[in-house]
Amino acid sequence: MVLGFMILIGSVALLMYGMKVMSEGLQKMAGSKLRNVLATATTNRFTGLLTGAFITTSIQSSTATTVMTVSFVSAGLLTLGQAISVIMGANIGTTVTAWIMVLGGSLDMRMMVYGAIVVSVGLIYSRKNINLGEFIMGLALMLLGLTTLKTNATDMHLDQIPAVREIFDSTSHLGPGDYGTYFLYLLIGGLLTCAVQSSAAIMAITMTLCSTGVLDIYAGFALVMGENIGTTITSNVVAMSASTQAQRAARAHLIFNLFGVVWVLLVYKWFVDFVCWMVGCDPNNVENPVIFNVVLAAFHTSFNVCNVMILIWFIKPMERVVCWLVPQRDGQGEEEESRLRYISGGLMSTAELSIFEAKKEINVFVERCARMFGMVQELLGTEKGEDFNKLFSRIEKYESITDNMEVEICDYLTKVSEGRLSAESKVEIQHMMRVCSELESIGDANYNLARSISRKRLYGTEPFTEMQLQHIHSMMQLTADAISQMAEVIEQGDNRYVDLNRSFNTEHEINNYRNQLKNQNVVDINNKLYDYQTGVFYMDIISECEKLGDYVINVIEASGLKEKRKA
Repeated sequence: MVLGFMILIGSVALLMYGMKVMSEGLQKMAGSKLRNVLATATTNRFTGLLTGAFITTSIQSSTATTVMTVSFVSAGLLTLGQAISVIMGANIGTTVTAWIMVLGGSLDMRMMVYGAIVVSVGLIYSRKNINLGEFIMGLALMLLGLTTLKTNATDMHLDQIPAVREIFDSTSHLGPGDYGTYFLYLLIGGLLTCAVQSSAAIMAITMTLCSTGVLDIYAGFALVMGENIGTTITSNVVAMSASTQAQRAARAHLIFNLFGVVWVLLVYKWFVDFVCWMVGCDPNNVENPVIFNVVLAAFHTSFNVCNVMILIWFIKPMERVVCWLVPQRDGQGEEEESRLRYISGGLMSTAELSIFEAKKEINVFVERCARMFGMVQELLGTEKGEDFNKLFSRIEKYESITDNMEVEICDYLTKVSEGRLSAESKVEIQHMMRVCSELESIGDANYNLARSISRKRLYGTEPFTEMQLQHIHSMMQLTADAISQMAEVIEQGDNRYVDLNRSFNTEHEINNYRNQLKNQNVVDINNKLYDYQTGVFYMDIISECEKLGDYVINVIEASGLKEKRKA
């Protein structure tokens, strides 16, 4: 008996490990493509639904899909509404796992499994296709675990063990209408899934208990619903340290499953009878309990599909509910709106239109760089420690936003360049990619300015003199003018009335002012107007402003407008 239980536990562990290896192998083979699909193929609730179902079916992990979705919301690549539709689709996609278990548990696939293991080992060690080898190995181990679990549970005759029968019989009729039993198994299913972080493993155990006659189908269904709630814990844990929008997406996942459990419990016995009728079995009189595996898979699918059919029309109300549950934290409004505005829906119908969309996105990029510099100016005059830390964190967040925007826009332009384009459009794409790179450098320069101000505060040196502050503000004003002129140039584009010379004149003014202040700084230190360390921090800020001005000119030159005007 001890050996039998060890084999049972080992089979479940083998199943969990096989699912993990298979999922990781698939994600390595197509992960980047699936992430691109997730980031772009969510233009409306229905495409989001299909995207979530497709990705979860492909990688056999609703947890991976929901965690990926939460991270995309946190990065600003998906809106909350898009994320909710993807999560709904993921709940449908995860039901495929149960049907794989039905197939693997109903057949003795050991000969096929061992052959697949040989093939996978050959692929892995030959290094011809390691990811495919890992996928085949994971699938083989999962099916081996299922087959061993089913065979061993049958050989142990769990339904004939008095202690096992007594445990399940004592909990089979609790509360009015047996609802105490359903709530108990609902709780058990949720806790077990939360503990092992694998709804597939608990589903396999549920199928084993039902197919051996130990557990009746009503209690089995309650376990399945508990698994649906337990699997939401991972995404909620991941979102705890993420942005407000990411936390809202995770809460939406929990609400989706809780809503389904509540309405199904209200019509529980009718719903169970309906599913059994679809499969063609009587839940109270089953000659072959193995059919319960099919019934459980059908229930899992029906539960999620019906839930989606109800809630797909209420995504906006769900958004309002989760926004109420997770209120906006102070100072994060702008960051939460950091997603790409124009190109998140994928390529346009023609490559030329796609270039137009990318131009609009670059204008947004410029706006965010300008907003970031405004925060740096505000940081210089912030005295209170708490306010200073909040503002510095916002600047730090914006720096990651600029990094992300550069990658996403350039990836998009790379895809556009693969289409049929004129020679002029290809050159324009090259200019746009250079502009994105320089704008990201502006974001880095803004962050470096904030760090210089922060270091000055942390070192606790003597405060800047009035003259130093005046010079810093003057330099920052020149830099702000340069950024404003850059934004005008990029927005107007080929407009011949845009004066490029203004930007170059401002850059010369910044350079001359930096040189003047640099020489004056040496004189002031020698005259002991302030100490050397204060002078270092002072010149760090001045020099970083001058570098930022250089990046502004680089953006204008990268845009190609200067060459066009000469031509």
